[in-house]
Amino acid sequence: MKKFAMLIAGFGIAAAAVPATASAQNGWQTINQRQARIEMRINQGIRNGALNRNEAVRLRTQFRQLSQLENQYRRSRPGLTVAERRDLDRRFDRLSQQVRTQKNDRQTNRGR
Repeated sequence: MKKFAMLIAGFGIAAAAVPATASAQNGWQTINQRQARIEMRINQGIRNGALNRNEAVRLRTQFRQLSQLENQYRRSRPGLTVAERRDLDRRFDRLSQQVRTQKNDRQTNRGR
C-alpha cells in the first residue's frame, strides 16, 4: 500500500512540474518565476562556494532593488504595463547575466 501511495505522489509531482517545464521551454517565464529562479541560483552559488561574500551581498542588493521596483510598478496601477514589463525583463536579464558571471569567475569561498 505504501508503494502505491508513493507511486501516486510521484505522478502528482511529475504532473505539477510539466506546466513549469513547458513554459520554460517556450522561453517565457512570469516575473515571479524569474525571481524565484534567480534567487535559487544565488542561494546555490552561496552554498557551493561559487559566490564569495561580496558578490552575494551585491547580487542580493540588486535583487531586492529590482523586487522593490516591481512592487512600485504594481502599486501605481493594477498589473504591469507593457513598458514596465519590458523594463523588468531587461533588468532581470542583466541580473541573471551578472549571477552567471559572478558564479563562474573563480573567485570562491572555498578554503576560506
